[in-house]
Amino acid sequence: MIRAVILAAGQSQRMGQPKAGLLVADGGPTFAAAIVTTLQAAGIDEVIVVAGAHLEAVAAAVRGLAGVRVLHHQGWPAGQLSSLVAGLDAADTPELAALLVTLVDIPRVRRATVAALVQAWRTSRAPIVRPAVGARHGHPVIFDRVTFADLRSAPVDVGAKAVIGAWRDRVLDVPTDDSGVLMDVDTPQEYDAFRRQGA
Repeated sequence: MIRAVILAAGQSQRMGQPKAGLLVADGGPTFAAAIVTTLQAAGIDEVIVVAGAHLEAVAAAVRGLAGVRVLHHQGWPAGQLSSLVAGLDAADTPELAALLVTLVDIPRVRRATVAALVQAWRTSRAPIVRPAVGARHGHPVIFDRVTFADLRSAPVDVGAKAVIGAWRDRVLDVPTDDSGVLMDVDTPQEYDAFRRQGA
């Protein structure tokens, strides 16, 4: 079984408002809802959204969606890795074989891209599977169970990059032309550009 974790615990200081609740387009879904829908359409039925600084806003952004659990991570100030591990701990059951991790401000990843990553992991059982646009790597990232102990023990200041580095010889990069795997949104200016690109 593979489950997904969406990291949405940050303070969103540069954006000035919770990114989970931003709209993909006028009248469209929120960032968080769009990602959940894409993941589920690609065959991942169980999704955990890790909230921290803005619990109510994150919960509102996915309200009404089935198969979604919002996890309140009170230790979110410790950084993104702490949120990832909180999500991993919430998802981890004996049948869990891998965890797909993505960020709440990368809402335009295609369903086909997620499905290709999952298929690549199922076929290869590589420790880490990630999308690659040329030499650039994006999200979502799939972590096989063999990496879970490393994620839990990684240095907080380095984060998951330490785990990717430790397994670098066995990381599987899946080539894609999906620019959505790289398109994160951190500031109002980036959000304006994001909206214009989708117009």
